Amino acid sequence: MKEGTYKHIEITGSSEAGTDEAIRNAISKASKTIRNMHWFEVVDMRGYIDTGAVHYWQVTIKIGFRLED
Repeated sequence: MKEGTYKHIEITGSSEAGTDEAIRNAISKASKTIRNMHWFEVVDMRGYIDTGAVHYWQVTIKIGFRLED
């Protein structure tokens, strides 16, 4: 395995469609400004309830990316 140095950030994505879509939204947005992303970890998940039903989901993830030389 190649040696490297990694950093991680924590971001929150949201979606009315579900938790998977919230994660995909967060990663898609992050990919516009962060290069060399390699992994993610779910650290928190919550939902918003409106009139007795789930209205949308929020998922907080850590994204790990390799720092460039």
